[in-house]
Amino acid sequence: MNAQPKSETPRPAGHSGAPHNTRTAAVIPAAGRGVRLGPGAPKALRALSGTPMLVHAVRAMARSRAVSLVVVVAPPDGAADVRNLLGDHALPGTTDVLVVPGGETRQESVRLGLAALPDDIGIVLVHDAARPLVPVDTVDAVAAAVRDGAPAVVPALPLSDTVKQVQPRSGSEPEPVTGTPERALLRAVQTPQGFDRATLVEAHEKVALEGEGATDDAGMVERLGVPVVVVPGHEEAFKVTRPLDLVLAEAVLARRRATDGF
Repeated sequence: MNAQPKSETPRPAGHSGAPHNTRTAAVIPAAGRGVRLGPGAPKALRALSGTPMLVHAVRAMARSRAVSLVVVVAPPDGAADVRNLLGDHALPGTTDVLVVPGGETRQESVRLGLAALPDDIGIVLVHDAARPLVPVDTVDAVAAAVRDGAPAVVPALPLSDTVKQVQPRSGSEPEPVTGTPERALLRAVQTPQGFDRATLVEAHEKVALEGEGATDDAGMVERLGVPVVVVPGHEEAFKVTRPLDLVLAEAVLARRRATDGF
């Protein structure tokens, strides 16, 4: 949709991190329905200040100078509609945008997004469309950590609440507590998650998960025995999943317009 970025030399496969002469792409799986926000349009197409969340998420990736390509994975029968939607909204910089049809699960959609990447992409960021307000500094920090040699990187925040491990029960029956993890050792993971491309491709090829598939690509990489590292996340990179989150997101956008000319 924008001018094609210049190609650079492909990087060799392996888990040693991407060299400096490879490009970075962001893959945004946006094929889900988002049932927790209620009936209506898919979650990624819900509006924030008159602009679909997906557009905000694409803009967040495109603002990073590290990202030269954004691949949006649309609903299986909605790729043309998503292309038209993105074409109607201005995007920052010269980042190219590619829209491809997705699958029935998030895992399948990410895999299809990976398959659409050009050969010269060596670093891949996977970002939730439902995290439309992630600051560019967080995107840059994740990409830089992969470029510096980490095969897998996640942004995360310390937990503010105590967490209890429970024995699940059906319905509204009380659930017995089975443990209290040490909060200082826990982090709440956000996106974009960054990967050496070969590492992420291998994870999607070798780690088969049932049900809804993987909701966390770093978790798939962990199953390979590959180390994953954490960089600081940001409180504005929260996931919009419930109506109250929409209210908070609108407040963040209003504050940005007032203070940053966003």
